[in-house]
Amino acid sequence: MKRFLLPLLAVSAALADGPKDNLADNVRPIPPPGVAVPDADKARLTEGLGRLRAAIDEAVKAQAKHPMLADLLPDLEVYHKAVDWALRYNEVHKVTELKNADELIAEGLQRAEQFKNGQTPWTKQKGLVVRGYRSKIDGSVQPYGMIIPESYVGAPVRLDIWCHGRGETLSELGFLDQRRKQQGQIAPKGALVLHPYGRYCCANKFAGEIDLLEAIDHANKFYAIDEDRVIVRGFSMGGAAAWQFAVNYAEKWCAANPGAGFSETPEFLGGFQNEDVSKAPWYQKKLWHWYNATDNALNLENCPTVAYSGEIDKQKQAADMMERALRGENVDLLHIIGPQTAHKIHPDSLIEIEKRLASIAAVGRDRRPNEVHLSTWFLRYNKMHWVTVDALEQHWERGRIHARITGSSEVTVKLQNINAFTLDMPSGHSPLSLLIKPTVIIDGQALEVTRPKLDRSWLVHFQLKNSKWTQVLGDENDGKLVKKHGLQGPIDDAFMDKFVFVKPTKAGWSEKLDAWSKAELERAQFEWRRQFRGDAPVKDDTAISDADIAASNLVLWGDPQSNAVLARIADKLPVQWAKDKLVVNGKTYDAATNAPVLIYPNPLNPAKYVVINSGFTYREYDYLNNARQVAKLPDWAVVDLSKPKTSQAPGGISDAGFFGEAWEWKAAPVAK
Repeated sequence: MKRFLLPLLAVSAALADGPKDNLADNVRPIPPPGVAVPDADKARLTEGLGRLRAAIDEAVKAQAKHPMLADLLPDLEVYHKAVDWALRYNEVHKVTELKNADELIAEGLQRAEQFKNGQTPWTKQKGLVVRGYRSKIDGSVQPYGMIIPESYVGAPVRLDIWCHGRGETLSELGFLDQRRKQQGQIAPKGALVLHPYGRYCCANKFAGEIDLLEAIDHANKFYAIDEDRVIVRGFSMGGAAAWQFAVNYAEKWCAANPGAGFSETPEFLGGFQNEDVSKAPWYQKKLWHWYNATDNALNLENCPTVAYSGEIDKQKQAADMMERALRGENVDLLHIIGPQTAHKIHPDSLIEIEKRLASIAAVGRDRRPNEVHLSTWFLRYNKMHWVTVDALEQHWERGRIHARITGSSEVTVKLQNINAFTLDMPSGHSPLSLLIKPTVIIDGQALEVTRPKLDRSWLVHFQLKNSKWTQVLGDENDGKLVKKHGLQGPIDDAFMDKFVFVKPTKAGWSEKLDAWSKAELERAQFEWRRQFRGDAPVKDDTAISDADIAASNLVLWGDPQSNAVLARIADKLPVQWAKDKLVVNGKTYDAATNAPVLIYPNPLNPAKYVVINSGFTYREYDYLNNARQVAKLPDWAVVDLSKPKTSQAPGGISDAGFFGEAWEWKAAPVAK
């Protein structure tokens, strides 16, 4: 590893979670309650919110036929949401924020008036600009900030993304105020900078992960972003986010610049939080692979990375762990270290970082590298440049593919735990000869395959059949009940796309289950708003339409007696569920005191999920440290309702596990 000790920029982040945050029975609320708002201030702001809402509605009416109404309206609504939610949910954390709220209302009114008159000057504004988009996940309006350099004239330019640090009081009100007044940690010359809110304080995981992708998509509609010069960066919690984005989306970035934070869960919690997680259930240890950047360090071979740490920062551990993981891949990490620096960015280090990133950006992203390396544990992350993994032998075991162009008509592929894959070079990108059928050598087996097309595109699919690799015409599992990209679980995967909570309208078989399910639904709504900053869509079971089934993952609460949609599909689910008994993975339970929790392809629309009786699976204890904010339940579980719910679980977990590759039951792994 190359280390650079360079002769301090303060970072706004809540650092540590002390020993009290290891007490699962005494969990402080996240976000914390706000301060008391004087009645006069509350009345003034409430009146201002009313005027802003009316002004937005008038603008929408006046511009009903505007071709970009759907993309511009959130730029107004983020102002209303920021002030409204702060007042409504007791999230004014400092009295000084009341002045900021007045300013946001005034700026929102100004934008509404401008848009009413068909003007959108903020889309051409230089400097700090507040923007917003509407999320596909829950229909919520989510903010982000842009910094537009004075030199920007509309030609494609570099984009840097800066993921913010932990801020338990960083409400929309606080975030918008920052994005109106503070440049932040970085200002690379001539570059656009995007500051994602990241759905609050989740280290840009789950819906916070999709937030960045949606923000980039929205920004692309208004700014000329050079897609070959996008750099993902962050510090502290934002450094953890940068590590995760770098390994899970390596092909998207020109470079990555993570600073401090954490790069995996178990060892960080052990060292930073003094928390022993060695006794975590086996399935939780499997689920750590989702966001353990160390487990997919191989992917950084496709993403130039400049890491930073303060020499005496406890969070230097993140880059040290990545150094160790990369060394196992025969790769040396570039790690710039601020001398005698704690949890800050040393100014001289920043100069060196910017110099190196500018050099990388001058070259730009390699759209068609000769070598592609991909590590994955599940099919959510299945693509790297011209290589796509279509099927794993077994989810949550390491899958790896190494593909190299080894001749003018030859590609060599080495695999681990992969059953099907695709090589896809888009138009103009194939360097292979047009005149000769290429040879693809897969783990020593040579296959002569389809030639590239005249437009220099090349597309070939492969599948393992009877222990031999074969070229196939396409996805031979199409229409079959198998795990595939976007339909592979676990439960938390359903909340990274459009979903709706489906509420039962009848009494169920068990009063205990009814009460538990009702409380868990209410909690899921409450926590979705607090942790992911949106109102979870909720519909009665009798109101679910064909359009809902076609477009959304359905989260069904209750049992087949209480929930009409669950009744429609009960006989097509892998569980056997009747009034007197529940059968899950060959075991029988008392249906009155046990509830199934699971994710499964929706029998009414197998392109979407159904989830039974669960929201996102980490709970109140996990909010206290971002490294804990990982999936806690796998594809299915049985909840013992006779045991109390806690800050870590919805009740007693009698059994839990993953479905197999055809969504079949499978036994738990044998303990080693």
